[in-house]
Amino acid sequence: MSGDYTFSAFDAACERYADRPALVYLGETFTYGRMKEDIDRCAAALARLGVGPGAKVMLYIPNCPQWIIANFAVQKIGAAVVPVSPIYTAFEIEYMANDAEAETIICLDTNFGYVNEIAGRTPIRNVIVTNLTEMLPAWKRVIGRLFDKIPAGKVEKRAGVYGFKALLKGAPPEPPRVDIDPMKDLAYIMYTGGTTGFPKGVPGNHLGEVTYIRDIMEDVIGDRARPGEDVVIMINPLFHIMAKGFTLAFGLNFGNKVILMPQPQVDAILKAVERYKVRWMLGVPTLYRMILENDRLKQYDLSSLEYCYCGGDVLPAEVFRRWREHTGEPIYQVYGSTEAGHVTYSRLDREPDANTVGTPLKSRTCLIVDPEALTPVEKGDSGELLVTSKENLKYYWKKPEETARSYVEVAGETYYRMGDYLREREDGQLQFVERTADIIKYKAYRISASEVEAVLQDHPTVVGACVVGVPDDRVGERIKAIVVLKEDARGVGGMELVKWCRDRLASYKIPHYIEFRDMLPKSKVGKLLRREIRDEERRRQDG
Repeated sequence: MSGDYTFSAFDAACERYADRPALVYLGETFTYGRMKEDIDRCAAALARLGVGPGAKVMLYIPNCPQWIIANFAVQKIGAAVVPVSPIYTAFEIEYMANDAEAETIICLDTNFGYVNEIAGRTPIRNVIVTNLTEMLPAWKRVIGRLFDKIPAGKVEKRAGVYGFKALLKGAPPEPPRVDIDPMKDLAYIMYTGGTTGFPKGVPGNHLGEVTYIRDIMEDVIGDRARPGEDVVIMINPLFHIMAKGFTLAFGLNFGNKVILMPQPQVDAILKAVERYKVRWMLGVPTLYRMILENDRLKQYDLSSLEYCYCGGDVLPAEVFRRWREHTGEPIYQVYGSTEAGHVTYSRLDREPDANTVGTPLKSRTCLIVDPEALTPVEKGDSGELLVTSKENLKYYWKKPEETARSYVEVAGETYYRMGDYLREREDGQLQFVERTADIIKYKAYRISASEVEAVLQDHPTVVGACVVGVPDDRVGERIKAIVVLKEDARGVGGMELVKWCRDRLASYKIPHYIEFRDMLPKSKVGKLLRREIRDEERRRQDG
């Protein structure tokens, strides 16, 4: 298994393409040679702070070179990365830091206040602070500050607080050598929505990540690759498994140039595609729609785009059609989950359509089953998708009950229940039919309805809550909460509950609509019938 690590192929690319650009970020180019040096120094610096095999390092930063550097550095010294959204609140970060047992966190200066707030309530003892522009030349940082373009936060100087760039400068050029078992040792813990109100940690080993990335490189991209010459644009957040895997498989592992976007600003994206002649792109349905509806779209030359992938949510046929009409190229699809990794891809040797999510990667075994009996359905019939891989870990971090709900044994193999309903077409491609009622897709974010419900039910006047997704052509689904208040509640309205959620949840999880009712539909055993309310909302929309 030697070399089967998440960073091995990237290391090889750094050696082979040392003088070529690896990243372009805010107009600044980072060569593969520079990235390798920064990663090694970062790994050495972390080791000096006591980070080693089995440790957990939280990445609380957006897309930037520091994310790539820290990700590989942490894994090189046998530790695991815990990537989280930079828009999470102190409430969410505190829970995840405690759950993952993270002793080190890398955060933006603008988020230092949140980290400082929870410092005494978590295992965190090392706080490494950076800035969106810290790795850029001094003159660019000065101009950015002069024009007030760089957000900055107040950082308290105290023991245990370090500057990212200062750590790299003071570190030796070689990190300590660590023996890693690619099957047993953790490469990451990623968090996803839980069915009991708390996010679930999904542990991943090196081999599980390597296998699907290798599948993509060999079987999806194949001879269409131009190693060391292609250009990939990465807009999606790297703390999501879809974006991270795509960046490695299509970009860095091939020695290609990756245009890394810190924020999804449409004009900046279109300018980058035109300027750098981007050939490969990953987006979500909302992003493609935003681009198509941009008033200045016709001003940009997008002729370099050949392979545009979409994931994270159902691709509307209308967006698929309009994209082809404008660019002359189709949109291909990728489908997966945090638990199963990348599962299916549209193949580049056949014409894609908006109704299918592609065919399974060779390291993934898929079954479509009856959700109650867990028996395979007839080909062409819809059922719940189960996925397994020999290399993947098959449990949630410290959550045996959640593991028992989501992982099932079929014919001696442990499968993950995707919670989505699909059917297999005659040509072997999988067609999306419906998702479970617990998961809401807003702008390609997967939001656990249970998590939002749990926060609402913590409010002292709320006795019950049901959260569902309301279909919306622009963003996928909007979040609606049905709330039951205590009989003696007075003066509590939707605005107060929205504020309550805003203080405890990331902005994309906040309900867009709140409706008050006297009771919620429940089964005979008291289980919330969320799907019944969801169907009711659909009927209401259909008129």
